[in-house]
Amino acid sequence: MSDASPAPRVPPVSGGRRRLIAGAALVLCVGAGLAVHVFVPDGAVSDIAGDALYAAAAYLAIVIVLPRLPPVGAAAIAGTWCVAIELFQLTGVPLELGARFAPAMLVLGTVFDARDLIVYLATVVVLALGDSALRAVIRNSAHRG
Repeated sequence: MSDASPAPRVPPVSGGRRRLIAGAALVLCVGAGLAVHVFVPDGAVSDIAGDALYAAAAYLAIVIVLPRLPPVGAAAIAGTWCVAIELFQLTGVPLELGARFAPAMLVLGTVFDARDLIVYLATVVVLALGDSALRAVIRNSAHRG
């Protein structure tokens, strides 16, 4: 018979806390995306920054809607969304919609660029890793507190 007591149960990360963090990050992300769009000259830097911020916004929106979804799930959904939007650009529809209603370009883009796919997927992987690390820190602080 062992005298060791069972380890205390560590509560899961609350959906409310994760949603709040993701909401604040999304506000900053959208602000940064608009700043890049307005202030950074068109070119590779602005394109890559815009793509990364778009993927980050997609990831954060998923976390807000589904705060208990594990990071790998949020990354899978956000990555799929971004890839689908990029492939949709091959149809020419986003370019036409953007010509008629400029804000549509911020959501749908305009023309396909294979580099965008790499940026989107790299971004959601980095965010999922960061999200996992943040969740571990929150769990550990709850365990200690």
